Amino acid sequence: MASRTHSLLNRAYERLLEREIDGAPTHVAVIQDGNRRYANEHGKAAADGHRAGAETTEAVLDWCAQIGVEELTLYTFSTENFDRSADERDHLFSLLEEKLREFADAERVHEREVRIRAIGETDRLPDDLRDAIDYAETKTADYDALQLNIALAYGGRAELLSAARDVARTVETGDTAPGDIDAETIERRLYAGPARDVDLIIRTGGDERTSNFLPWHANGNEAAVFFCTPYWPAFAKKDFLRAIRTYESREQSWRRTRARRALALVRAVGGAELDEARAIVERFREYLPRGELDGVESNTNETEPTTAD
Repeated sequence: MASRTHSLLNRAYERLLEREIDGAPTHVAVIQDGNRRYANEHGKAAADGHRAGAETTEAVLDWCAQIGVEELTLYTFSTENFDRSADERDHLFSLLEEKLREFADAERVHEREVRIRAIGETDRLPDDLRDAIDYAETKTADYDALQLNIALAYGGRAELLSAARDVARTVETGDTAPGDIDAETIERRLYAGPARDVDLIIRTGGDERTSNFLPWHANGNEAAVFFCTPYWPAFAKKDFLRAIRTYESREQSWRRTRARRALALVRAVGGAELDEARAIVERFREYLPRGELDGVESNTNETEPTTAD
């Protein structure tokens, strides 16, 4: 009876969270932490924890598709994970191979047009796992409704260091002038994978750090971050929806701050040349208290906004 009541309460809470969500982040990245601790607390082997975590991964993919997330990146195996015992690595590689092939053949993946990509130093992985990666990528290459990035043998610092070394070599050979190096120069040399900046990072397991994960795509975009205590196998839909709500709260705060900066510019300088600032005020006016718009109503309505960035 208690279990049924708890289940009903959880479902009611999920419905409440779903009603509060007004929009979805475009790109969600997840650090799936706690598989081994979950297994240990349940008296099981680490392999059982990884398998339970794989079931959560499948559920999260469904939740993302339901609310309209366009890209999901999962931190599945870092470069530091090569330091784990050979037995644990072998089991995890075997599980990843199994799940990649299973995903590539799953009806829901094809119905939802999920494109599967692996990012990282995949040449360091066993041949069987690399074959499974090729299989999954080939089977889903024509889809674009939801991109699923599996970060395997991934390390953010290593990615940036590799890109920097590549650029340095082109400068040394004279193919690139130092003054021509910009953000796009670096981006072209990052791992092929994420198509969009990260909007939201979720980390399970209780630790409050992003662990060298997608530093270029996340920090540069000032991604929202949601830390939660459940281990990855115990991560539930209510936790996912709370993370989405955190993203929305951060977005509202960001819009309000941007509108206030633009409003201050309009008030301080004025003039017809400030079309862009007035357009920002107009776009985000709903996030400002009415009193803050006093004296600028005529300015923000004089011209049609010229920018919607």
